[in-house]
Amino acid sequence: MKLHREGTGILTKLFAILIVANGALYFSNAPKNIIALSAIASTIFFLLVVNFFRLPYRHFSGDDASKIVAPADGKIVAIEETTENEYFHDRRLQVSIFMSVFNVHANWYPASGKVALSKHHNGRFMAAYLPKSSTENERSTVVITLPDGREILTRQIAGAMARRIVTYAKPDQKITVNDQMGFIKFGSRVDIFLPLDTEILVELDQKVTATQTILANLVPSNKQANEEARS
Repeated sequence: MKLHREGTGILTKLFAILIVANGALYFSNAPKNIIALSAIASTIFFLLVVNFFRLPYRHFSGDDASKIVAPADGKIVAIEETTENEYFHDRRLQVSIFMSVFNVHANWYPASGKVALSKHHNGRFMAAYLPKSSTENERSTVVITLPDGREILTRQIAGAMARRIVTYAKPDQKITVNDQMGFIKFGSRVDIFLPLDTEILVELDQKVTATQTILANLVPSNKQANEEARS
């Protein structure tokens, strides 16, 4: 199993702390049952953190020209029409994926194209499943310009446990659905804002897998429709 690079430092420090703590307990002449219980609890805790930073191999092999692919593992907690006030300032379809501490927390891009905007916002740390977390929590916004010129917005949102969002996106960077967008540490969610005429292919409470589950189909743009008609 491969581990994500974001976990290397944390796991190294945690391993050292647990070794020192259990070593100190061992040499303190504590009861053997306490020493054994501490060792077992430390091992389980360390393995849970290792599991959190796992990085499975993912590759989307389909045609991604008009498809929006899940950028994160987790459960669909919102599919709704809403007003996006940070970038578009108009009505959009919002699809939200909630990640528990047991999900893979690497994030991928939901579509191929070019990064138009990458911006981090400081904020609160409310539970990520709450609607207000999308605009009030610590978050990073990434806007992707698709090959046909349309744009979609993806927002990484910190939760009650997540205190650090890592975003790799850089303006004008060319990206694909198989590139990693970032990483959110310890539970959070990802929102995707799409055109209103988008065909949504998932349902509430459905479990999705990053780079594997197709969230939606984009209706062909006028440019695409004209090209298809001429051909």
